[in-house]
Amino acid sequence: MGVAVSIVLIAAGAILTWGVTTEAEGLDINAIGVILMVVGILGLVISMIFWSSWGGFHRRTATYVDDGYAPVAPRRRSRTVVEDDVPPAGPPPP
Repeated sequence: MGVAVSIVLIAAGAILTWGVTTEAEGLDINAIGVILMVVGILGLVISMIFWSSWGGFHRRTATYVDDGYAPVAPRRRSRTVVEDDVPPAGPPPP
């Protein structure tokens, strides 16, 4: 369920809860409205939690190389480890 569907469910539930004053035999319109609002709010919260993993807004970048077009992967955190294997300066030990 996306953000748009959640908002529509919340709006429809609010209309049924507070906007409709007629009575239907065998149906509680207010209860149906509250149920729709709760489902819409839950869907909206879940959509916001998973927004980044579903896509969201990502900027796509690309670079051009000599032999054609190559897409660039998004930047990720990286760690560079530099090991110093150079012997200390000075004369060699006896």
